[in-house]
Amino acid sequence: MRAFTIPKKPLSKPGAGAKKKLAVVFATSEATPYAKTGGLADVSGALPDALAKLGVEVHLFMPLYAVVDRKSAGIGKKKPRKITVPISARFPEGNVHTVQRGEGFFVHFIEHEGYFGREHLYNTPVADYPDNCERFVFFCRGVIEGIRALDIRPDIIHANDWQTALLPVYLNTLFKDDPLFSKTASAITIHNISFQGHFPPAHWHLTGLPWNIYASGRMEFYRKINFLKGGILFADAITTVSQSYASEIKTPEFGWGLDGVLRERSASLHGVLNGIDTQVWNPASDKLIPANYTWKDLAGKGVCKSGLLEELGLPQGGEPLFGMVSRLTDQKGMSLLTETLDGLLDNNAKFVALGSGAPHYEEYFRALAVRRPDKVAAVIGYDEGLAHRIEAGADIFLMPSIYEPCGLNQMYSLRYGTPPLVRATGGLNDTVTEYNAATGEGNGFKFTEPTPHAFFWKTAEALAILRNRPREWGKIVHNGMIEDHSWDRSAKSYMRIYRAALSARKTGIGGF
Repeated sequence: MRAFTIPKKPLSKPGAGAKKKLAVVFATSEATPYAKTGGLADVSGALPDALAKLGVEVHLFMPLYAVVDRKSAGIGKKKPRKITVPISARFPEGNVHTVQRGEGFFVHFIEHEGYFGREHLYNTPVADYPDNCERFVFFCRGVIEGIRALDIRPDIIHANDWQTALLPVYLNTLFKDDPLFSKTASAITIHNISFQGHFPPAHWHLTGLPWNIYASGRMEFYRKINFLKGGILFADAITTVSQSYASEIKTPEFGWGLDGVLRERSASLHGVLNGIDTQVWNPASDKLIPANYTWKDLAGKGVCKSGLLEELGLPQGGEPLFGMVSRLTDQKGMSLLTETLDGLLDNNAKFVALGSGAPHYEEYFRALAVRRPDKVAAVIGYDEGLAHRIEAGADIFLMPSIYEPCGLNQMYSLRYGTPPLVRATGGLNDTVTEYNAATGEGNGFKFTEPTPHAFFWKTAEALAILRNRPREWGKIVHNGMIEDHSWDRSAKSYMRIYRAALSARKTGIGGF
């Protein structure tokens, strides 16, 4: 185990002959249970924990946002470390608050009231914060300064998405001759390539990087700074959240302009399917649902359906119930749903939805619930408990995404015995297997073409099996519920990637 100092309570050094732990700094802009806007937070909350259980010394760094509940997080019990962070020609100060979340798992919150003490993480309901470049330059440099202040000796610095993508760049430019980082390798995970961190070149001085890094072959992107491009080019290893998505983002259709860069770095690009927290998402013990159940005894699932209908004000009955928990955006396939939903309802089915997003989709679902109150219930917003109850109470879970890097809800659905109906893209394609009546294999339903017609006919096929072939439906449910989608397998894959990145670092093979 590496020796490093934690405020007030330093870790003890290993005894003679003890095997050194791999030390990983995991940098993220959000993590459960502290702050969340999407799937990045779920991954950042679960993967470090899974790594720690494999014996890794994990240090998670994230901003201390206003939304973080300091008391429940354990912040304030120890005196923070002060850091000074260079931003252009200025030197703003911040604090690093450290809490121990588990054995070998430490969370370090970087505090700066001006940058992070805001109502939202990245944007107001109207637009992105105009100083996001400066905010996340501060965070990335703050991670470096926090590592130094705490005397952490990282083997790996693992960045996530554009908000932390400068870390691999800094390691291989400003800090390439720093003895503390001489043996440190870097990795970056792309959770959604459509978000890249574009900023005007006038902001370049904030980064502290030399101007030769802002060039067409480096961080320049159509006359803008591109943080994610920098991370891809300078990291020793690049990962994304499913095998299919790793292939898709190397194409013009899904690469959002970075497909060429990713093809160049293809040898260092790995697809690692996300996992789910199988303790939080477990129908056998979930306290947020009306009744618990297992694949051996599904009686509780019927209770959950009845309870969900009652909670949302829909009439009881045996009609098939479609469920959805989603951001209401074009990416999530809302246009396919809005063009076909009346037809699904006319096929003697009901629909419940939870989510928020584009105002015109929010208004559509509100109006549909008013127009068809006996068939539709829509809750605009997010409610963790209701999300669990929809997973447990629905018969079929809908995810008609146009693209989906990984997706988690389809894995929740499988675990809760609610076969997912998805478009065959990204992680949806990797986790959902089309049911095959001849072999009895498969855990759900997939359609390929992103059209209302293809989506509608796949729902009709699923309804036909649900209504007319109950034994086959039971097999589909069983197949999904017995699958293992925990983080254990994914964490082991990351361990292999870390080792390969360290090896690449030693041999001088990298993206810089």
